[in-house]
Amino acid sequence: MEENEVCACCRTTDRPEEEKRKLIHRLNRIEGQIRGIRGMVERNTYCPDILTQAAAVTAAVNAFNKDLIASHIRGCVARGVREGRDEVIDELVATLQKLMK
Repeated sequence: MEENEVCACCRTTDRPEEEKRKLIHRLNRIEGQIRGIRGMVERNTYCPDILTQAAAVTAAVNAFNKDLIASHIRGCVARGVREGRDEVIDELVATLQKLMK
């Protein structure tokens, strides 16, 4: 590891409280949807009805990811590029490739 490099496990992002609040709110809703699906399975709900709810969770997670990636680009990536750290672009590309699998 180079002198100024930080290991991946130690990296953090200071995000504004409003952004953090919105992200946590989205995650709480997703968590509630997952609990609802678990309840549907426990009640032996008809499979297509469960699948419809699972698709809604997928859409909610995708919306969360879109918001977070936009924030990452505007904040972390833009700051890295301004500081001359072009490796943030490679990291962004790798992250997007993982999301698109």
